[in-house]
Amino acid sequence: MCERCESAAAPNGSDSPSKRAQRPAVGNRVTVVLGAQWGDEGKGKVVDLLAQDANMVCRCQGGNNAGHTVVVDSVEYDFHLLPSGIINPKVTAFIGNGVVIHLPGLFDEAEKNERKGKGLEEWEKRLIISDRAHIVFDFHQAVDGVQEQQRQEQAGKNLGTTKKGIGPVYSAKAARSGLRICDLLADFTKFSERYKVLAQQYKAMYPTLEIDIEGELVKLKDYVERIKPMVRDGVHYMYEALHGPPKKILVEGANAALLDIDFGTYPFVTSSNCTVGGVCTGLGMPPQNVGEVYGVVKAYTTRVGIGAFPSEQSNDIGELLQTRGKEVGVTTGRKRRCGWLDLVLIKYAHMINGFTALALTKLDILDVFAEIKVGVAYKVDNQTIPHFPANQEVLQRVEVEYETLPGWNSDTSAARSFDELPENAQKYVRFIEEHVGPTFGVGDESAACIRGFTVTRLHVNVFSDYLRNLVSLSACKQNTDLRPVAVERAVTPSPASVPSVKWIGVGKSRESMIQLF
Repeated sequence: MCERCESAAAPNGSDSPSKRAQRPAVGNRVTVVLGAQWGDEGKGKVVDLLAQDANMVCRCQGGNNAGHTVVVDSVEYDFHLLPSGIINPKVTAFIGNGVVIHLPGLFDEAEKNERKGKGLEEWEKRLIISDRAHIVFDFHQAVDGVQEQQRQEQAGKNLGTTKKGIGPVYSAKAARSGLRICDLLADFTKFSERYKVLAQQYKAMYPTLEIDIEGELVKLKDYVERIKPMVRDGVHYMYEALHGPPKKILVEGANAALLDIDFGTYPFVTSSNCTVGGVCTGLGMPPQNVGEVYGVVKAYTTRVGIGAFPSEQSNDIGELLQTRGKEVGVTTGRKRRCGWLDLVLIKYAHMINGFTALALTKLDILDVFAEIKVGVAYKVDNQTIPHFPANQEVLQRVEVEYETLPGWNSDTSAARSFDELPENAQKYVRFIEEHVGPTFGVGDESAACIRGFTVTRLHVNVFSDYLRNLVSLSACKQNTDLRPVAVERAVTPSPASVPSVKWIGVGKSRESMIQLF
């Protein structure tokens, strides 16, 4: 190091760099599972698969507006507020501060799943709740319904909310009038006073609203003793989990990228950040502890409720996808709208979340199609656009450019390895990998390029399998699917590396998830 640099690095020239305190170890990293579309991608199944060897599974945002279905030993469990990883008896489930909790809904959900099978035995001893999580009251749910009715009457359309009170409680949180779990447990008299003020505010805004204030307070007081053993200071609890003994920590995202309050198809979105940033703010943890980020992608696209949907098929194709995929919302029971896979949308989700790998689900639903279309670009006013439009009216005018791929016309539900999939199904997976993420040139061979990797000069005869798990090129020489003829020099993958497909789902259970690497 030059003299000037050394003196600048050491204040007053007294401390050499070697004497400075070492930066603390990062600690355990969390693995994150996020939806890459409009939700209902099959995140619960991926979480269930990863939870088999996890120590801790977390929820960081949303409320009981989410819906995850998990099938274990032929028993179908439905989760809305509880992390679905709690189905593993060795897992501790953590509900973070970014989640909004409807206490009657929490206990009702647990009890219903308990009656179905043994998956939730002793769940109360394995659930931890952050004291900073906000509480959803019954009147929040009532207000949600009133607001939807008013939107319908005034604008001729509503947002299509789940009416679970999610929007109103996040609004109260932002307005600094909400009440949290810590308030309920600390001083019930003070809590009751604040509850009454909040209830009166809503009654003033919505005169038809009926709230049994005293009756509701009696019910809430009954929950105090039930939840007290579960509640911890969430920040301290999370810090100890990250910096204590080695642990496998899994974060289960609710909703999905296109429903994010900032990045989704606003205003037809949820009220929280369901992209990767919500993990840090919703659990109280720093970004350096975020490890793998897995994006879950359905092999086609679905959406519940209203809002722009560029690749929607309002025809026999959409009907067939809906019927074969049994596309009905877990939370609302509403039929999902269906369409072809939209890779513009997936690429946009990857830009925000930086997926390290993808899980492609429900591939078997496409088994009966002679040909399959995939959206690869958007046009507005006859011009191809390089971005995903923020404005709903613009998004409604989008024309999707499709590429048509041959179908495979055979049953994939019994496949348990990639090689067991039909050739055209394998090509469909590879096509998705090729079209997600940026493309970088590789020297002066214009035909040779690798998505997501910067390479000075690489001549390739066959590159049918993308670099697995973000490993180095030298390691990839060992991969039988990668056959480089000559490699002069390569650099390490850029942060924008294309995520490979790590799992392929061809059924409902965790056993039907084919793992590629």
